[in-house]
Amino acid sequence: RFCLPLVLAFLPTMAAGEEIAPALPDSWGDFWLFRFFVNAAGYASIVVPGFLLIQYFKRRNYLETGRGICFPVIKSCVFGSEVKSVHQEDGSLPPRAEPTESSTARQVFKLLFCAAGLQASYLTWGVLQERVMTRTYGATETDPGEKFKDSQFLVFMNRILAFTVAGLYCALTKQPRHGAPMYKYSFASLSNILSSWCQYEALKYISFPTQVLAKASKVIPVMMMGKLVSRKSYEYWEYLTAALISVGVSMFLLSSAPNRHVSTVTTFSGIVLLAGYIIFDSFTSNWQDALFTYKMSPVQMMFGVNVFSCLFTVGSLLEQGALLESVRFMARHSEFTAHAVLLSVCSACGQLFIFYTINQFGAAVFTIIMTLRQAFAILLSCLIYGHTVTVVGGLGIAVVFMALFLRVYARSRMKKRSKKLPPGETPVQKV
Repeated sequence: RFCLPLVLAFLPTMAAGEEIAPALPDSWGDFWLFRFFVNAAGYASIVVPGFLLIQYFKRRNYLETGRGICFPVIKSCVFGSEVKSVHQEDGSLPPRAEPTESSTARQVFKLLFCAAGLQASYLTWGVLQERVMTRTYGATETDPGEKFKDSQFLVFMNRILAFTVAGLYCALTKQPRHGAPMYKYSFASLSNILSSWCQYEALKYISFPTQVLAKASKVIPVMMMGKLVSRKSYEYWEYLTAALISVGVSMFLLSSAPNRHVSTVTTFSGIVLLAGYIIFDSFTSNWQDALFTYKMSPVQMMFGVNVFSCLFTVGSLLEQGALLESVRFMARHSEFTAHAVLLSVCSACGQLFIFYTINQFGAAVFTIIMTLRQAFAILLSCLIYGHTVTVVGGLGIAVVFMALFLRVYARSRMKKRSKKLPPGETPVQKV
């Protein structure tokens, strides 16, 4: 609710920058694949020594032989308490609190609060994301301005604020006793950093509406992997909705002709980056699902992942000398500073709203709200940045979101039916 007035105030400046068309890089340093490997090398300089230390302490059986002032820290980071809780039915979050004495009006107010918070946080985040990655800063009549290029710095800004917010929340509220070895958060952290980086970089090559539709259709590769790797079975409606999503995305992409505005042209680099985002993001959610077998709260998960995210990104930025360069860019352009800070605030607030919404109303209501957010994000992006969407493309967008809502409805019906099954029967496994 606080982000919406801010984004309305920033709208004139967000759309004011000159749009830069995707072009060939001026040097190897500007090529996304080169930057990806440079960033990965920076992360490896932290991961490899950490891995060797973990193996050293495990081989020495440090848990039984270790002593001294460093023992509690090493025990927490390498071994943890190794006490797991019973896996939650959702697989990722604790069961939501059922309303007991709350009136209907109070529940409606909570739902509106959650919906408004999620929409304001992530719509503002989407608009700012496109503004920062696709427009220039400091443009005048004689000077074309300059474009911010380092996506990793934006990831660092988002993670440092999320780390601070989660740390304060854990310090001020009662949390379950932590049992997971700290190093296990690094896997989800690394994939989360890479997925966010791919998401930012993709905007240099594809339009924001294309990115949103691609993210909405990631259920298709998830089903394919489940079928091929895990031999999972799916209901007919899951195949139907997946087919509708693929048809809708195809309609939208094929409706963008090459002679149209350059921001609607999907390039091969953008497709590869989106594929990277989907792969890394899928790993993040699955690894976090496994970590929730330890007794922890979602905010503890948020804190643990962001600790390593800050460590990885700041280490890589310092090794490349990009941290000081980005700080100088912020000093030159106060508008960029405001955008980067607000981007981080929206990201941190959005994560807290996610946890609160699922805890209060469950995953189905949260999915509906976020699906609506994706539709609104496309509309807002087209209005502010002038993306061209044809009639066929608009129909494709409608087909995608109709399939997503059908998926939510069918899944909720299946969950209700599965609760009524006799004890010995189990429903078909779903994604």
